[in-house]
Amino acid sequence: MTMDLSDITDFLHAAAASVGAEITSPWFYLQLGLILASAGLAFAAGAAARARIDLGTLGTAWPTPLRLFMQALAGSASTAVFAALMTIGHTVMLASTSPGRSYLLGIAANLAFAWLIIRLVTSVIRNSFIVRLVSLSAWLVAALSILGQLGPVIDALDSVSIVLGGLRLTPLLLIKLAVLLAVALWLSNVASNFAESRITQSGDLTPSIQVLLVKMIRLALMIFSGAAGVGIGFGLQKIVANFISGIILLADKSVKPGDLVTIGDSSGRISAMKTRYISVAAGDGREFLIPNEDLVTQKVTNWTYSDTNTLVKINFGTSYEADPRLVCKMALDIAAATPRAIKSKPPNCILVEFTDAGMKFALTFWLADPDGMDNVKSEVMQSLWETFKREGIHVPYPVREIRVRGGALPVETNAEVQG
Repeated sequence: MTMDLSDITDFLHAAAASVGAEITSPWFYLQLGLILASAGLAFAAGAAARARIDLGTLGTAWPTPLRLFMQALAGSASTAVFAALMTIGHTVMLASTSPGRSYLLGIAANLAFAWLIIRLVTSVIRNSFIVRLVSLSAWLVAALSILGQLGPVIDALDSVSIVLGGLRLTPLLLIKLAVLLAVALWLSNVASNFAESRITQSGDLTPSIQVLLVKMIRLALMIFSGAAGVGIGFGLQKIVANFISGIILLADKSVKPGDLVTIGDSSGRISAMKTRYISVAAGDGREFLIPNEDLVTQKVTNWTYSDTNTLVKINFGTSYEADPRLVCKMALDIAAATPRAIKSKPPNCILVEFTDAGMKFALTFWLADPDGMDNVKSEVMQSLWETFKREGIHVPYPVREIRVRGGALPVETNAEVQG
């Protein structure tokens, strides 16, 4: 992927214009003030919780996983309070104003909840370095997904490559390989510790045999996990990518069963979400199985993500003999009489363009549900045709003239006929 200087300049200008438009809006500063105030309250609440709770002695008699989980929960009190305050603020602003004026609060709430969930999940890991590494890496992926930049970052990491012996090496592939190898080695360490505990408890084996068996098991597991990690990294990338993408989709809730989506040329309702793919049922009996990775890396239209109301647009034309105001009135009456049209949102019809063939119009109206939208459009267009035919309004169509050049057609004269 290459970019010349003009592309970079256009990108920087567009980014600067977008940032300038945001920071000049009073709603931006209102959201920023709410975020800072919530952060202060959350910090104070976390400090008060830490002063009252001794994390070192919390849950001493409890099982180790539960004790670590509760200690992580108490230690993340500030994050939990901040996430709760952001969610409340976002909900209140959504109810009182347009969604575009509270997006910063929604992003802050999602980032806080992602960090809280990651910290609680990694609380069962005892190694503090691994906890920090896993937490920061997982939160970075979640943050990019929340901000809608995960796809571009993945494309950028996959755009630079080195081909060695027919194998295409990219930064994305190396990162996947490192993660999978680390997970495989960690699992092998857990398995070897379990095997060691079982072997040392056996009274039928001498200490030397126990040590020998433990070393052999550890070596075998390390070799197997390393080979498996490399094999997965190079040969089973798509399977692992689809599995991880499925986890991301479940976490950010961008799609869910029952949503009406359009992915490329495939449209329908999501009937099931599996670990490797989602099932999209079309209205004609077909069912598309779409890999989870495609939903993370490609453009997806979710017709029912936050609102099921759908705007329907119909373009049509008439000849210049028609009265444009009368045409718009007829179209509005037809759209308003459509049974599925939302009555609280009146339809709209505008004259779009004067062309060589006639006048172009655009009719828009709202449906409460996108299901069967094409059928509704067909019914409205048929009603328009019937009304235009009844009122004598013509729909323009192309007219072609054939002209003969380079000679005249033969004409018979009276003399030639008599002869």
